[in-house]
Amino acid sequence: MSKTLRIGIIGCGGIATGKHMPSLAKQSNGEMVAFCDIVQERAEEAAVKYGVEGAKVYTDFRELLKDGTIDVIHVCTPNDSHSVITVASLEAGKHVMCEKPMAKTTAEAREMLEAAKRTGKKLTIGYQNRFRDDSQYLKEMCENGDLGDVYYGKALATRRRAVPTWGVFLDEEKQGGGPLIDIGTHALDLTLWLMDNYKPKSVMGSTFHKLGHRENAANAFGPWNPEEFKVEDSAFGFITMENGATIILEASWALNVLDFNEAQTILAGTEAGADMKDGLRINGEKMSRLYETKVDLGAGGVAFYSGETESDSDREARLWLQAVIEDTEPVVKPEQALVVTQILEAIYESAKTGKAVYFE
Repeated sequence: MSKTLRIGIIGCGGIATGKHMPSLAKQSNGEMVAFCDIVQERAEEAAVKYGVEGAKVYTDFRELLKDGTIDVIHVCTPNDSHSVITVASLEAGKHVMCEKPMAKTTAEAREMLEAAKRTGKKLTIGYQNRFRDDSQYLKEMCENGDLGDVYYGKALATRRRAVPTWGVFLDEEKQGGGPLIDIGTHALDLTLWLMDNYKPKSVMGSTFHKLGHRENAANAFGPWNPEEFKVEDSAFGFITMENGATIILEASWALNVLDFNEAQTILAGTEAGADMKDGLRINGEKMSRLYETKVDLGAGGVAFYSGETESDSDREARLWLQAVIEDTEPVVKPEQALVVTQILEAIYESAKTGKAVYFE
């Protein structure tokens, strides 16, 4: 395979222009050669800004996939189309980076995983919070056993008032849900990955639509239209794993709380605990005394340091393309992302039925 990967972007909306394309543009081993969007003008604008000379523009992703010179596809569309586009891309011989969540349903996510196995092509999901400096540092601590047996986790994704009012975020049919599947998915993925625990036993969940019906509500992104607000405004889950470990998940776009917790986790193990409140903090006991340490994730205290740090999105893009070129496993494995989708779906199901959902 060429050391310069040819990349096609399917979906040129906010997540593509805000994350994927800017980060891919910084990579020397990849070039964006094709852009697809149902709104042709968006694809054309993206091609001009991020594409190579002669980059092609499409409104039908199936036409883009006919280009045999394309190596990698980035799927940046609403959740309900993740599976069909990803499966088609894999079967067309492309490696795929699909934006989170993996899919709207567990069944669709399984189809994606099966297609990846069947075709032998790589599939990863856009959980960029794994690539943050604090996440990477804490992952190494967990792998080294510094926290001991981690038996409790709290996945946090709560906003006081920050409901996304653009695109299809409020459309349950296209997205599958609201804050739980949008930002809760990041917090849950981060927590499962750090705990390295992907065997859920049971889930209890609850969802609320308490504030979404209000008109002219205070909101960071401007007032929402109550008639369009078809999803929950907050959701909560209690997850028990096969080994007895427990995870609590909190996700909300609009909740009367003061603390802002975006893609954060709290972990408690037998040897130490960790949280991401105001930076990465580690706590524990040494010599019969309690301690608390705030980890310095800066430049190591070097005076006059002026180097640039790599953002989580840039690191995600770099390691993804590297995995394709070097034929190694991506950091975010599709099997892991499938479990995230399974748990999210179980929380929604439990909220509807009022009963626990048990996994086989």
